Amino acid sequence: MSKPTVVIAGAGLAGATTAEELRERGFDGRILLLGAEEERPYIRPPLSKEYLKGDAPIEDAFVHPEEWYADNAVEFVGGTEAGSFDPAAHELFVAGGGRITYDSLVIATGAHANPLGVPGSGHGAVFQLRTMADSRWLRSALEVGGRRIVVVGSGWIGMEVAAAARGYGNDVTVLGRAEVPLSAAIGRRMGEVFARAHRDNGVDLRGGAHVVGVEGGEEQAVVLASGERIPADVVIAGVGATPNILVGERSGLRIANGILTDKAMRTGVEDVYAVGDVANPFLPAIGMHLRNEHWANAIAGGKVAAHAIVGDRASYDDVPYFYSDQYDLGMEYSGYGPLAAGAEVVVRGDEEGREFIAFWLRGDRVVAGMNVNVWDVQEHIQRLIRRGDRIDPARLTDESVDLATL
Repeated sequence: MSKPTVVIAGAGLAGATTAEELRERGFDGRILLLGAEEERPYIRPPLSKEYLKGDAPIEDAFVHPEEWYADNAVEFVGGTEAGSFDPAAHELFVAGGGRITYDSLVIATGAHANPLGVPGSGHGAVFQLRTMADSRWLRSALEVGGRRIVVVGSGWIGMEVAAAARGYGNDVTVLGRAEVPLSAAIGRRMGEVFARAHRDNGVDLRGGAHVVGVEGGEEQAVVLASGERIPADVVIAGVGATPNILVGERSGLRIANGILTDKAMRTGVEDVYAVGDVANPFLPAIGMHLRNEHWANAIAGGKVAAHAIVGDRASYDDVPYFYSDQYDLGMEYSGYGPLAAGAEVVVRGDEEGREFIAFWLRGDRVVAGMNVNVWDVQEHIQRLIRRGDRIDPARLTDESVDLATL
């Protein structure tokens, strides 16, 4: 009797984690890991942080050493893009007309960077940041120094790229649609903490900006709806990402802000799972679906899918987590965005000095927490979130009270 085959369509961190966890769980069948890029699986945080800033080599971004795949009998096939699948025949169709038979299929196709989408934004001096190749090109453009950099978008990617650009001595302008950067993710009050850090480091930070075009020629410029032209040697679009749902759409999967899955990353079609940026899993802890584009989600979802494939108990129980480094500001965040939106924010420590912990409270229950330049507290933050008990905000913010005792 032949051994089962798991086909993983997508070779990012989520796909690579699924393959690794399958082997860890004792799966001894065939694993095919198909990547649209030629590069073996890598993680994305260094692309906008350590590597982009020049603090680490690109090799640090790879999930596994090259020999790991052969050593663990994981067949990595680069330059191979999934098209659709036939659930009855258990066949995946790939670009170019090939087909692969599977026993279990994991869709890990990730997301793509949104284009700037204004007149003139298609020429070569407008950069996006999603892939390793994007990061290499962008770093080469930034490390020259002394250039005029315009970043369109004031989310995490835009703000991290702006910090990297300033580190190389460039003049940087950030144009955000929101009045306060990062406010969609962490609210206005905490967004202002990051805004002050950027202004303190010489960034021209503009909220409420509406970009309507990019002019080329001898004097490239970003054009605002007001008619203002902002000269730019380099333009960087950081305007979000969209999940790569085509495989699911073409094959009849349920789609709603990604591919819908249950708590075990099952799509509802037999033997088909979705993980990573493309997946919108059900989280039992909050009783709703939540799509998360951060790297910790890729690891968590990949492990859950692997457990489900080998027949173990499988449930997405991790609290969403991410981190960011901008100038001398390092932060970690854990929590549930939908619950944190509009929640009360209380602070423990020195908010003005950027050395504190912020808690988001809903009904006096901690639903999210962010430590800024305070370390080794994530375990306590996540414990409070998981426990879900009511807590006195005064004790939470009192630095004389040991966080471990709350």
